[in-house]
Amino acid sequence: MKNNELIPFERNRYYAGKMLTSSDFLAEQVYHNNKRRFVNKNVFGSGIICGCGVFGLDDLSILVESGAAIDGMGREIVIDSSVVKKLSTIAGFENLKSDRACLCLRYKEDDVHAVYTVNRQDGEMEYENNRISEGYALFLVDACTAAGNMNMEAEFYAGATLLDCPDYHVELKLPATVCAGKYVKVAVNIEKISDEDAALSYDGVFQMPAFADADGRHELKVEIESLSLKQGEKTCREYWMKAQEEVVESTSVMLKNGSTHAFVNDMAVPAADNVNVQIAVLRVEPEELAIWESNKLSLEMREMEVQQDFVRLAEIDLVRTETAYVIEKIEERSVKKYIPTIAGERKTREYMRYFKEGQPQPPHAQESRQPDGGSLSRRNYGQVPEIETGILEIPLNASAKKGDIRYSGEIMHGLGKGNVYVEVGYERIETDERKTTIYGNPNLFKQDGMPDVCVETAVKVLNDKGSFVVAVKFLKDVDFLILTFRWVALKFPNGNDIGILEDVGDKSISAETPTIVLGAKESYFFNVQFHNMKTCSLGYELTEPGSGEVSPDGIYTAPAKEGVYEMRIYCTDMPMICTYVYAIVKKKQEIES
Repeated sequence: MKNNELIPFERNRYYAGKMLTSSDFLAEQVYHNNKRRFVNKNVFGSGIICGCGVFGLDDLSILVESGAAIDGMGREIVIDSSVVKKLSTIAGFENLKSDRACLCLRYKEDDVHAVYTVNRQDGEMEYENNRISEGYALFLVDACTAAGNMNMEAEFYAGATLLDCPDYHVELKLPATVCAGKYVKVAVNIEKISDEDAALSYDGVFQMPAFADADGRHELKVEIESLSLKQGEKTCREYWMKAQEEVVESTSVMLKNGSTHAFVNDMAVPAADNVNVQIAVLRVEPEELAIWESNKLSLEMREMEVQQDFVRLAEIDLVRTETAYVIEKIEERSVKKYIPTIAGERKTREYMRYFKEGQPQPPHAQESRQPDGGSLSRRNYGQVPEIETGILEIPLNASAKKGDIRYSGEIMHGLGKGNVYVEVGYERIETDERKTTIYGNPNLFKQDGMPDVCVETAVKVLNDKGSFVVAVKFLKDVDFLILTFRWVALKFPNGNDIGILEDVGDKSISAETPTIVLGAKESYFFNVQFHNMKTCSLGYELTEPGSGEVSPDGIYTAPAKEGVYEMRIYCTDMPMICTYVYAIVKKKQEIES
């Protein structure tokens, strides 16, 4: 029952003596289906409701987790159980023309349950299917042809093209209506068009009379220096400006004459030099404005939007030859679109309580590239060494036999490119409150009575990509559905990172309290003052083994043993700027006396 037209609605009218035929019962189903899909489409929108994760099992196969979604026609799509597929067996694989494929999910109906037709007329089939099974289908298309829905958002945003050349497209974008006295984001979106190796440099000054930065200036300077992207890659430079307190129906954001310069590979390219964008400043709260703008479109305008009959799950990078292929990378974060649900609203509010509302945004540019999928948030651990850790899972589609080899997907360790050491350990849950990680051969610990998976592990680090892949070989038969491993990645800086010669002048840092007396296992934070320099991120390291512990954010915990212990605090960008602090650890009775 393929149906793309949901309105107008028409339902059965019942009356005494009405003879009902199959068409009447069909009309009853269509009416209720269309009503529900109309609500799905216009209230919830299209996207993923839950689950539908995509993971690489090996170089040829993927795992698609169970989940639910709604397509652009409002139809519910349910993957009732996780499924393992070889990429080459998925519909559309043979028609791929590029090395980047998009995995999509589509609603599918099948006629099932054949029954004998009792009142068969001439020419009718002897058997008819008695049910319609609502299912799903997976298929592949070239990523460049599976773009998202075309949203009619021209009335909400204002902007202009700053540069349009064969290699790059650059545009300015901000809300057409802003809130008086509130910060607003001005976005400069950059997209790489060609596959040529080209670096972009651009600078321009925008005059914004109704906006000011943190220093009170009414100008915004945009600078892009030697930016290199891959074909199809996008990035965004974000600038935050504060709107004036006075209401104005129309104000200009205009490019300052003679301020624009654009270069691709050090060759000048023509850029727009006459940009004038009109913005309105109103006395309205941001949430109220966003609700108004997102819901004011008429039903006719909503119906004019391009609605896709599928949902995108992931984009997959392939290495292909004439006769074979290898899955190189699976990208979900920039592809998937999740639908906010009432069930998840409370948890969302709980998460949002950890973010300060109304925090002033920095006036300088922040760059936000499309995420790399699977990467972890990187913490600053200082110069020597940098450490990241995380959990990885390797699903098993069937009982693994002795000698079988399984692979994880490609995992971003978050330490960037270069030489990185990665170690993995098998993680198991012994009780509800106790969890252990075993590095090496788990079979050596079988005397504790807990069942273990005896596996041999290996790690392949992709130095030029900042990622790694884990392989496991089973040394005995297992019947686990999934293996869980803890991974730890370490990166030690090369000589240039520490010994770099910089003119530090009279810059220095010092601890407010350089010496502190602590009891065993007590903690303390050494607050640092900056002299003739701006506040910067700090690194912390203990100068001797057994000196206690220090967290990445500088909280020192004393050891159990008495003594005097030293810790070095340094600027992560300029390690030669440092100071030393000391902890005198005594017994608690001596401190109190």
